[in-house]
Amino acid sequence: MVLEDALTDPHAAAPAQAAPVDATPIDAPRETRLWRPRRVVVTPAALEQAHGRAMVARAEGLGLAVERLKSNRITATRDADPRQAYREAKATLAIVVAPPTKLKLQPIPPSADWRFDLAEGCPAHCQYCYLAGSLSGPPVTRAYANLDAILGNLDGYLGNGNVTSAQGARAREGTTFEASCYTDPLGIEHLTGSLSAAIRHFGAWDAPVQLRFTTKFAAVAPLLALPHRGRTRVRVSVNARAAARYEGGTASLDARLDALGALARAGYPVGLTIAPIMPVPDWPQAYTDLLRAASRVLEGVHDLDLTVELITHRFTPGSKEVLQGWYPGSDLPMREAERTRKLTKFGSVKYVYPRDLMQAMRETISAAVARELPGARLLYWT
Repeated sequence: MVLEDALTDPHAAAPAQAAPVDATPIDAPRETRLWRPRRVVVTPAALEQAHGRAMVARAEGLGLAVERLKSNRITATRDADPRQAYREAKATLAIVVAPPTKLKLQPIPPSADWRFDLAEGCPAHCQYCYLAGSLSGPPVTRAYANLDAILGNLDGYLGNGNVTSAQGARAREGTTFEASCYTDPLGIEHLTGSLSAAIRHFGAWDAPVQLRFTTKFAAVAPLLALPHRGRTRVRVSVNARAAARYEGGTASLDARLDALGALARAGYPVGLTIAPIMPVPDWPQAYTDLLRAASRVLEGVHDLDLTVELITHRFTPGSKEVLQGWYPGSDLPMREAERTRKLTKFGSVKYVYPRDLMQAMRETISAAVARELPGARLLYWT
């Protein structure tokens, strides 16, 4: 993702105001199936943390056996078949302590000023998963037990950053912290409770700040009555219906949109992360239909605060190799000859759509956003 230019004084963000709660009754969206890992492990260091013990209690309360490890090292099941090794890792939740490097935050443009991690890894099976090129080793989901240290560390970054802290167009968001860079925190919330704790933390933080996360899951009922005070923006990650076959293990599109409506009626700032945008059959109509469906679930929401982020599909040689190992039967188009080769700011290679197609999709989908969701703020296209 490309860093947007800084436009204003980094300290110009106005304090976040508590969002008025819609008088409409808060109805939870349709029920959604919760992830039940086949293996749950906890390290000795995690058991020393109150939040680590609370996560163990949550897992055991759901009838899951928790294996207490003798060391702080997580070892994945060894299997000669990479697909079986992948399945074993994807079915494992490890409760661990985040390493010290996690307390040194990194910028995450164009989404937010900073990213911090409540966990690493995701239980979903998306065939385009960008984590395939971002995380090393087997895709075990690791939930961090030292939550107090993670949240307490955020104060030092207040007022700094190059996205909302420095841009006039987004200054009212305050200093923004992205919590879904390396995980989907809602997909594991029933096991961790970390997301609810973070929402409470930001709600009680008397400063111009905003917590941000995006999700492909829909179990938002535990979040609806939290004292968020308008300082958490929840975005649902959605795509055209034709892309559903690439999103295994996630909530359905309709369930996600229902969740979006419930959150908006609970006073949360909300958003649509439309990703990864692809030229699916009849893509102009497909993405228009998606936006119309979102408009319907948000109709009548009082003081709706809605953003839209548009992210196209791209891949790297490394992520392609990993994904084709995980999903050998996938028909996800990743042919280099049909893409444009680009270098990232770090000098690595990525493949994006050709310029003419990118321009056509950007103009068409941006126009559809303005037409179908006229009150929404379009944050960026990438």
